[in-house]
Amino acid sequence: MKISLQNAGKRYNRDWIFRNLTFEFSAPGAYAITGLNGSGKSTLLQCIAGSVLHSEGKFLYTVADKITERPHEYLSIATPYMELVEEMTAIEMLQFHRKFKTLIASNEHILSEVALHNAAQKQIRYFSSGMKQRLKLAMAFFSDTPVLLLDEPVTNLDKEGIKLYHSLIATHTAQKLVIVSSNDEQEYHFCKEIIQIADYK
Repeated sequence: MKISLQNAGKRYNRDWIFRNLTFEFSAPGAYAITGLNGSGKSTLLQCIAGSVLHSEGKFLYTVADKITERPHEYLSIATPYMELVEEMTAIEMLQFHRKFKTLIASNEHILSEVALHNAAQKQIRYFSSGMKQRLKLAMAFFSDTPVLLLDEPVTNLDKEGIKLYHSLIATHTAQKLVIVSSNDEQEYHFCKEIIQIADYK
């Protein structure tokens, strides 16, 4: 899959978050979007995900040499601001997620991979912030999609959680297009290309 940005820009009121951005992301490959806090990294990632509408230019999504009008079917995402249904248990959340994405493993295996197997029947409202982040990563990494979008992926994770993140990257992204929004090198150290958001102001 390829994601092509052509003279892309986003503004809020009169303030441009980014502008004149032309770039092509292609799978397999790993890319980082970096910049200071509040510089617009997350906004660019949300525009790529289609959850925020850009202000100018084009975002084109190509699958098997054909442009698709349904890019969300090919994307999975994990962000700190992504909401979980806290009344659900972890198992129920994964089952609900399956209504939108195909998962590549059983619910039990996925929870075991992210060290949440002992909390499978626990309501998410009782999860720690780190446990919630592990579940968000599980939903993104184990979705059968060619594109993986990650915004500050180790937010709320302890040392073991960060180690888990690195393991998921090493094990599950070889053939994917991965785009990481972060200013923390431990989150994007594996990325071969880096976009500095400040270059497109």
